[in-house]
Amino acid sequence: MNVPHKLSLSVQYATNAKKLPTRQQFRRWVKVAQEQDVQIALRIVDEIEGRALNQSYRGKDYATNVLTFVYDDTDPLYGDVVICAPVVAREAKEQGKELLAHYAHLTLHAALHLQGYDHEKKREAEKMEARETALMLKLRYPAPYLIREV
Repeated sequence: MNVPHKLSLSVQYATNAKKLPTRQQFRRWVKVAQEQDVQIALRIVDEIEGRALNQSYRGKDYATNVLTFVYDDTDPLYGDVVICAPVVAREAKEQGKELLAHYAHLTLHAALHLQGYDHEKKREAEKMEARETALMLKLRYPAPYLIREV
């Protein structure tokens, strides 16, 4: 019998952005990527906070789309995910993607990072991208790595 993995998910909205996914949507996206028990605080932020966090933790002076922080690699995993709403909206528009599909992809991406997936090396990146694509298709969204003309 296949026992579902436990998920503790806290979603924090620290942005005035419009058209944000619901807590239920974030939960659904994390659940589909879950391979073990996880406890996640997911925070949706504006550009100022996103930039400050990227500067503090990665030394990069710009807001990025998603940051993943893993605190413990025991069972359950503990981690934080920060998604920068203005960056996600800008990227979706530039890439000709549906906004919710882009949020779904970045949420899956972060959930996989929490569980040990990485994309620093070519082989790891191919494995992670294949997993993300399969999960996006399972959710009935387009493959995330297809760039569309706008």
